[in-house]
Amino acid sequence: MSGPAPTPPPPPPPAAAPARPVRYDFLNSKPPPNYVAGLGRGATGFTTRSDIGPARAAPDLPDRSAAAAAPPAVGRGRGKPPGEDEGGDEGGDEEKGYDENQKFDEFEGNDAGLFSNADYDDDDREADAVWESIDQRMDLRRKDRREARLKQEIEKYRASNPKITEQFADLKRKLADVSVQEWESIPEIGDYSARNKKKRFESFVPVPDTLLEKARQEQEHVTALDPKSRAAGGTETPWAQTPVTDLTAVGEGRGTVLSLKLDRLSDSVSGLTVVDPKGYLTDLKSMKITSDAEISDIKKARLLLRSVTQTNPKHPPGWIAAARLEEVAGKLQSARQLIQRGCEECPKNEDVWFEACRLASPDESKAVIARGVKAIPNSVKLWLQAAKLETSDLNKSRVLRKGLEHIPDSVRLWKAVVELANEEDARMLLHRAVECCPLHVELWLALARLETYDQAKKVLNKAREKLNKEPAIWITAAKLEEANGNTQSVSKVIERGIRSLQREGLDIDREAWLKEAEAAERAGSVLTCQAIVKSTIGVGVDDEDRKRTWVADAEECKKRGSIETARAIYAHALSVFVAKKSIWLKAAQLEKSHGTRESLEAILRKAVTYNPKAEVLWLMGAKEKWLAGDVPAARAILQEAYAAIPISEEIWLAAFKLEFENNEPERARMLLTKARERGGTERVWMKSSIVERELGNVNEERRLLEEGLKLFPSFFKLWLMLGQMEDRIGHVGKAKEVYENGLKHCPGCIHLWLSLASLEERINGLSKSRAFLTMARKKNPATPELWLAAIRAELRHGNKKEADSLLAKALQECPTSGILWAAAIEMVPRPQRKSKSSDAIKRCDHDPHVIAAVAKLFWHDRKVDKARSWLNRAVTLAPDIGDFWALYYKFELQHGNADTQRDVLKRCIAAEPKHGERWQAISKAVENSHQPVDAILRKVVLALGAEENPNAAEP
Repeated sequence: MSGPAPTPPPPPPPAAAPARPVRYDFLNSKPPPNYVAGLGRGATGFTTRSDIGPARAAPDLPDRSAAAAAPPAVGRGRGKPPGEDEGGDEGGDEEKGYDENQKFDEFEGNDAGLFSNADYDDDDREADAVWESIDQRMDLRRKDRREARLKQEIEKYRASNPKITEQFADLKRKLADVSVQEWESIPEIGDYSARNKKKRFESFVPVPDTLLEKARQEQEHVTALDPKSRAAGGTETPWAQTPVTDLTAVGEGRGTVLSLKLDRLSDSVSGLTVVDPKGYLTDLKSMKITSDAEISDIKKARLLLRSVTQTNPKHPPGWIAAARLEEVAGKLQSARQLIQRGCEECPKNEDVWFEACRLASPDESKAVIARGVKAIPNSVKLWLQAAKLETSDLNKSRVLRKGLEHIPDSVRLWKAVVELANEEDARMLLHRAVECCPLHVELWLALARLETYDQAKKVLNKAREKLNKEPAIWITAAKLEEANGNTQSVSKVIERGIRSLQREGLDIDREAWLKEAEAAERAGSVLTCQAIVKSTIGVGVDDEDRKRTWVADAEECKKRGSIETARAIYAHALSVFVAKKSIWLKAAQLEKSHGTRESLEAILRKAVTYNPKAEVLWLMGAKEKWLAGDVPAARAILQEAYAAIPISEEIWLAAFKLEFENNEPERARMLLTKARERGGTERVWMKSSIVERELGNVNEERRLLEEGLKLFPSFFKLWLMLGQMEDRIGHVGKAKEVYENGLKHCPGCIHLWLSLASLEERINGLSKSRAFLTMARKKNPATPELWLAAIRAELRHGNKKEADSLLAKALQECPTSGILWAAAIEMVPRPQRKSKSSDAIKRCDHDPHVIAAVAKLFWHDRKVDKARSWLNRAVTLAPDIGDFWALYYKFELQHGNADTQRDVLKRCIAAEPKHGERWQAISKAVENSHQPVDAILRKVVLALGAEENPNAAEP
């Protein structure tokens, strides 16, 4: 940058030698304010990137006269040292005005060096303030992002470097489960540091003779006085003879003092101690050690309550609170004094007298309560407390009667005195009670219960006159009639009562009356219960809602155990809806579970009378007769059913089952022949084949199956039975052909695919079976049974890796399949089964196969209670799967007792399971066709035991 051009100076005089350049002072002086070099001629200063470097001052200008004669100056380029053209570099740093070696600032460059001598004026201050405000505004805009980033960095740091308290947080939470005994059994750590241990050196030295001689003199008995004592007349004791080191004597003296103190506590007559050791320990335990903070709080509360009682002495709660505070503080006498003052200040408040009675000693409590009832003779609470303080019933009765003289209309006093009296006195008292309290229904009902039948009727009539809107009187009258054998009058009394209550304007609450019916049932008044239900069950119910509402009411009563009430509701519903099969079934189920066999047969007989076309009612009646062992009666019922419904296939099949299960194959064959002639369905052909298989007629069985398949080619069970028959007699080629033909007609039948794959595995090995299973999965995707069969085939041939690969693919295709997850739990190594079972429960929590697999895991870990709970959950979720029952029964045989084993067996028989892989294989065998459920269960348990191996989940 350059300043304004000066006028050319006059030429200097010639000189022989070059003169030293003149240095002008204005170049180093302070410029005028607001001076900008070159601004006047339009040459504003600027700096390029090449100019950034050490700042240089302007070169020294030559003398004006010399500059005029000299040629024009040539500008120096960047980096050229000053004074080079002038013929030397004299002057050095002193003439340059700056230090070339000064430190270069990376941000400001050399500006700090350039403007270090400049003044900081108002414009600079204003500019700095503007930039500061801009920086603050930009900082506010970036604040949220900066704080979020900082928070994230802090969380990341804390996650990688947790505190000690965070590392032990889970252990601290577990301290809540530590019992008191476990906490007290933790040993003290003590001080085992070496710096706090002081070495003890024990030294043993012989006892000096002087000490032994002194001890001998102290223990000896002196029979003569010392000469010095004789000189003093025997009144002084020489100091040397006083025993001061006899520690044994000191200990004996302490024991003597303690024995004297204990003797004071003993009975001088009997010689037995009067100290109650249990009471003494109880007193010690009840002693409260009060802290300084609690003492301070008690003092503050005492001061506050003293202010309350002084400013408002007629305020009873203040006196009671002050007395209880002293009681808590352990000053019982002060509490009694305060409450006594409260009784004097508030003599008409029963709470104060009641508190005074409580705080008083047993000897003084009667006197206190006597003053209380004298001050407040109309207080029922005080009279009852006075009676409670008496020990004998006679004195209690006297106190209560004295109270009734003052308060004759107190129902609580009448009840209390009647409870203490005998039957005759109670009757007399109740006569007086209903005169004094005519509007209390309980007294009337109690009197009616104590009177004879005729007198009770009169009492209830009087009660009805006094209380014409009380339903309990009518219900009691009905119970009275039922108790005296007047069964016809029970319903009449209830009907009259409802009409009377309606005339008085009382709304009949249906729910409340049903509760009264249940109460009557619990009291043993069944007829009253039925009459109440009959008269009130339809109140407030629309005609279209009657069936649904009544069935719901009956089910609720059944859940609460009110069987007679539910039976009465069903009876009334059946009287209205005679032809409703569902109500008859509900009633029959109720009788089956809570009634007798005779009542069940009676209701089923009535049901088929009104509903002769209901197959299920006929079949239910026949089955009950069969279970009772009356096979001829069951046949008769089925014959009647056939006469009523001649085209019912269910009746035909029920008759076949009756004959087949009772070892009458010829009668069963005849029935099925007639059914086939009448155009029976595929089930008839299947049952016919079963009969022939039972009898061993292979040719007849094949003929029936082939004829059935001609009629019903899409019924897969016939194909399965034909293939199994061919396989059973050794015709494996024929069996394979049957299965292949069956798959042509039923390509979606999983059982046919599984049977064909199993047959191929036995004939041609794993490769052929694997091919069929792969084809089956392509035609039936997302089928867990096919995946499980392929996995088990690989495991049978030792291909563990291939089985694991198939299992992973299967779980991807069927992520919620319980059987696949159960297989996964059993296939993983033992340490991983817990985590695998956790994953299985997350995916399918309510699947019985997963539940059973987890139960086996608990069983293996010897967690008996958890295993029993999970097995019970499995059989509850799927009672029709017999494998779970067998597993449960086997567990109880190993870890249970006779009661639990009997309970599981009973529940299994009631459930009648039909499915399950092992269950069906055993129950459908020819030799087990007529076996009962308990026998099948035991055989399945034996099969489970035979399948055990070290890799199995069961123990």
